[in-house]
Amino acid sequence: MHTVEEIIARLSSQGLRVTDQRKTLAKLFVQEQGYLSPKDVYEYMGKIYSGLSFDTVYRNLRVMEELGVLEQIMFEDGVKFKLHCREEQHHHHLICLQCGKTYPIKHCPMDQTAVPQQFKVVKHKFEVFGYCASCVREEEADALS
Repeated sequence: MHTVEEIIARLSSQGLRVTDQRKTLAKLFVQEQGYLSPKDVYEYMGKIYSGLSFDTVYRNLRVMEELGVLEQIMFEDGVKFKLHCREEQHHHHLICLQCGKTYPIKHCPMDQTAVPQQFKVVKHKFEVFGYCASCVREEEADALS
């Protein structure tokens, strides 16, 4: 799901009203490549819609995450959201801490044999945080100057 139209169709198919605010939110995430905090989204939306509450923004982020439109990741400085990637199969991510770019990990590192028999896993997350090659080169170049 990478177009505003696809996001709007998903919201509509689930019986949700397609408001101007939700359209703007969809456009923001289609345009933004990295992760956004709820505060980032609130500040952006507040410039367009005066009087918009943080609760409304956060509720819409949660709804879009529950519908699979957005992905939620917990960073050290709090939760952030980004447009759900196009990978259809179960996968995890490498996430650059500087630019926010993500790379899929095709192999699931979770060892199912380590899970006790009396526990049924229904979902899990696994993210690896570091620096992409571009950001490492940029940092090395800065160190040399």
